[in-house]
Amino acid sequence: MMELYRQLRTSQDKYAYFLLASVGASIAFALSQTRDLSLSLSQCPLGLAVLLWGLSFYFGCRHIQYVSSTLYANAELLKVEGGRHPEIGRHPQMMAAASEGIRSVMETNMDRSGRFANLQFSFFVTGVIFYVVWHILEMYLRVHT
Repeated sequence: MMELYRQLRTSQDKYAYFLLASVGASIAFALSQTRDLSLSLSQCPLGLAVLLWGLSFYFGCRHIQYVSSTLYANAELLKVEGGRHPEIGRHPQMMAAASEGIRSVMETNMDRSGRFANLQFSFFVTGVIFYVVWHILEMYLRVHT
């Protein structure tokens, strides 16, 4: 069971880092495409794409922070419930209170992490859509101007 959890965690981490790398590559590519262009209103969709990708990167980083915080809290919970936490010891009421508090924090962290992961993906995909709109608009303008 523990190995399955590790593989799931590794898979989720790889996915989050893949999206972060994709966002970085997308921003770099978009900026390279505009190197020789002058600023114009037709570039608004591209600007929105880059902004959305920036937000995707931010939310991806926040997701990873909450995952790390949850893993740390889980390690502390194991110490508390095993009676090995240096500040709690084996005192039953303190163990119960600490366990409840840690579980509450973990639940909050997991909810936020999931929300940030969803935002990371949503902003990435929406940025891609705005990039494609910009690209089509630029092709149209080249033909019709």
